Amino acid sequence: MRNRLLLGLWRFMVPLPRPIWQGEVSRGAQGSEARLGFMSPEHHLVRDFTVRELPRVGEPLSPQRIAQGVGLPVDRVVSILDELEQNMTFLFRSEQGAVTWAYPVTVEQTPHRVTFSTGEQVYAA
Repeated sequence: MRNRLLLGLWRFMVPLPRPIWQGEVSRGAQGSEARLGFMSPEHHLVRDFTVRELPRVGEPLSPQRIAQGVGLPVDRVVSILDELEQNMTFLFRSEQGAVTWAYPVTVEQTPHRVTFSTGEQVYAA
């Protein structure tokens, strides 16, 4: 089953021919680089922290909590969160400014529940 891609259609899983999905992956990688080019190492640090911490704490993450976790000033974290949200890349914040959703996880209830090997549970975005 390695190196196969299956497409789910209703109750069926249909294998996609390798040339089709490899071409899409190649094109997607090139597009992702251009779309994510604005991200600095600090952007990745903030984004990775939110994805890792949301399942662990199970509640929205304030900019202050994120700043403390990544070792950046709060105003820099707020700026990074603004940019990540404006570029529609990875996260969404509540009206209070706390991160509630960082792809692929969210603390908001969705129909999709995920349990990690560590036992942490969270909703999937």
